[in-house]
Order: sequence, then structure tokens, then C-alpha cells
Amino acid sequence: MPTPILVVDDSTIARKMLIKALPPQWDVEITQASNGLEALEAYKNGKADVMFLDLTMPDLDGYGVLETLQKEGLNSFVIVVTADVQTLARERVRALGAAAFVKKPVDPVSIEAVLREYGINL
Repeated sequence: MPTPILVVDDSTIARKMLIKALPPQWDVEITQASNGLEALEAYKNGKADVMFLDLTMPDLDGYGVLETLQKEGLNSFVIVVTADVQTLARERVRALGAAAFVKKPVDPVSIEAVLREYGINL
């Protein structure tokens, strides 16, 4: 049974690059969202066992998504994918429940390393 994956970024190109960086052997069903509101909707519809989440987006940013997930007790394995690699950003997303933090532009090696580190079945 495929793992439901949600890729959230306001950039179509960034979403495509991330999808290309996923391990080819990983059996997934991919849903895409271009902002945080779409992400929460997809999550609530069961489309996000694993969520790849950008921080800077219109309508509702990645921090807002994480805050909502935390407040509502929703459970998803969230990997933040962003160009904002400041220590404060890392600390904030971890405090909000993100499991991992990957720097843009993404590469297959770093994505697979994070997935394996957290025991995601590939």
C-alpha cells in the first residue's frame, strides 16, 4: 500500500524538484499543495502520512501549518524543506513538531538520509 505523501510549496518548480528527489523505490501516492490552507485540507483528507513543508508561502505559511497541526493534535511526520536555514528557524520548527529540516535546493541523498534516519520504510 503506497504511503500518502504531501508536498507543500508555493513554487511549482520546487515541488517538482522535491518529487524528483524522492527515493525511486519508495512506494508513494503524492499530493501537492501550493499553500498552507491547501496543505491542511489535504492532511485532513488523509493525504499526508509524510509532509514535506516549505515555510514561506501565501495564505498560510509553514509555521502556521505546524502551529495548527500541533494545536489540533493532528499527527503527521513533517519534514521542513526551506532556504531559511537560520538557527532560530530550525529551533522554531522543531518546537512546533517538525521531525526534520532539509535545506533547499533538495537533493536525493539528503532526502533519503532523513527518511532512513527516522525509520521511514522505503
